[in-house]
Amino acid sequence: MGVGGRTPELSSKLILVPILAVIFVMIGYQYICPAGSNPCHFKDLEDDSPPRSPSKFNFSARDLDRHVEFNIRGDDVIVFLHIQKTGGTTFGRHLVRNIRLEQPCDCRQGQKKCTCHRPGKEESWLFSRFSTGWSCGLHADWTELTNCVPVVMDKKEAQRNKRNFYYITMLRDPVSRYLSEWKHVQRGATWKTALHMCDGRSPTQDELPNCYSGDDWSGVTLTEFMNCPSNLANNRQVRMLADLNLVGCYNLSSMNESQRNLILLSSAMSNLKNMAFYGLTEFQRKTQYLFERTFSLRFISAFTQINSTRAANVELSELVRRRIEELNFLDMQLYEYAKDLFLQRFQFSRQREHQEVRLKRREERRSEKGTDGDFPATTEDYTSQVARW
Repeated sequence: MGVGGRTPELSSKLILVPILAVIFVMIGYQYICPAGSNPCHFKDLEDDSPPRSPSKFNFSARDLDRHVEFNIRGDDVIVFLHIQKTGGTTFGRHLVRNIRLEQPCDCRQGQKKCTCHRPGKEESWLFSRFSTGWSCGLHADWTELTNCVPVVMDKKEAQRNKRNFYYITMLRDPVSRYLSEWKHVQRGATWKTALHMCDGRSPTQDELPNCYSGDDWSGVTLTEFMNCPSNLANNRQVRMLADLNLVGCYNLSSMNESQRNLILLSSAMSNLKNMAFYGLTEFQRKTQYLFERTFSLRFISAFTQINSTRAANVELSELVRRRIEELNFLDMQLYEYAKDLFLQRFQFSRQREHQEVRLKRREERRSEKGTDGDFPATTEDYTSQVARW
């Protein structure tokens, strides 16, 4: 007899039961969530969601539905508007190194740029820092890109077809972004070669005075950084997304300040809403999910949420934080709008995905049973039923 009166055979069977149960669960998971399955890949998407509060903004279904028929073989081009210190470098690398493509971008060691050609063509489907370089100027804004991109692409490519440009960008919490820019400038960054082209010219020294003398602003304190009235870090996201032609570009005397601010904010909100896609630095997994749903492109590896940044390690008094928010009051309003729209788009897309899965399962069951029932008979019927839902 074994210990406690159990036979060796009985003990072996008792040990085998939990092992078989684990194997059964693993097999079942693989059946339900096979490798590469999108619903399972994003099963933890809700983890980084803030508590939902009533929306301040009324968005239509058209505003929320951001799926585009991106034709990488045709004349469609993704244009990445890269705003400083919004995680754009990381996202830009995802675009050239991490998308599963028939013809992946050619990224060679030691070279800053990759070649992102359409399958079988010597044409680029991506306009970004890591594909075409700063062809429209360093960190070109919406005003610069919309005027420059078509011209540059016509010069680079002999075939001048009518292209469809899909603009995308990344936004970030304004306080974190501002602190990150300060730390970057403190280390010697200047972006002095940026053109700031508007209405055919760059701003004059009077229109955009320098905040520092010498080669850079190395060692600048946060107080000094905040005290420069011409610091482009202030409300940078609004300025880079707005149509600056509407306010006389960098000529501050063309209208009063309150009118200028209202026009800039309204323009930035409108341009952002009408972009094909934008992501938020604070929501990496949702950003990945919405990009994939928007363009029907898939990333190879999952995005990573990194919260331990230089900006996060800066200790602020409540007084200084309020001062930064005041200096970026337009960006604060834009980000509130952008975050609301982003999360609503995410919820809309998830609900649509669940509906598509349910319809697909119903069609599969109908096919297995060989019955008609009330299931859509054609792809067109299926698409229209999803749209109605």
